[in-house]
Amino acid sequence: MARGSKRGRRRAGRRQGLIAAAGALSVAVVWFAGEHPGWAAAIGCLLAVLFVGGLVLRHRMIEAERRRFLAANAELERVDRMTGRAFEHLVAERMIADGFRQVRERGGAGDGGVDITAVAPGHGRIAVQCKRYAKTVGAPDVRNFLGALANAFAGHTGVLVTTSTLTRQARQEALGAREPLILVERDHLADWLLGKAPLLPGGHPGKGVLPTGDETPAG
Repeated sequence: MARGSKRGRRRAGRRQGLIAAAGALSVAVVWFAGEHPGWAAAIGCLLAVLFVGGLVLRHRMIEAERRRFLAANAELERVDRMTGRAFEHLVAERMIADGFRQVRERGGAGDGGVDITAVAPGHGRIAVQCKRYAKTVGAPDVRNFLGALANAFAGHTGVLVTTSTLTRQARQEALGAREPLILVERDHLADWLLGKAPLLPGGHPGKGVLPTGDETPAG
């Protein structure tokens, strides 16, 4: 008990020390700005430039890492060895590179039957289900996805992306629904990952979906 009390007193002492130091620094900054306004403005501008430059550099590093990741995993032979979650991450990263906005990976327990949500310019909100299957995708998989779109994800365009193909019945279910699903089967997936085809109809390779002239991009 005494040992815990000592640790608590030490933590309280450190907090008080930090608060006192922050207060002293604030007073010093105010005094310096009042006594040397020109220098204070110049230092403020320099810090702002450094901050913005840091953000730009960080963005470029993230983009470079994304390009390396996508290039290393563009072949289906690599994708076939991925886990389901890794495949979802690959699809999400490719979507970001193609200009989709608000891309969110949702896969896992409690995902509501949708692995990725995003906003596609000219196409509104989309909900993506990823199937890294060695077997074919069956009608029950499609029905479950359609159920998610009719309930928790109403208003989203459904996109089913698979490393495999759909059975004939599954394809009929997908294309015959009130709001037909966009299907990205193995051959289309291969072209998309290589940058040879868009993910969604109406786009062009590497750019997702393009808005029409009188359309305002969603989001």
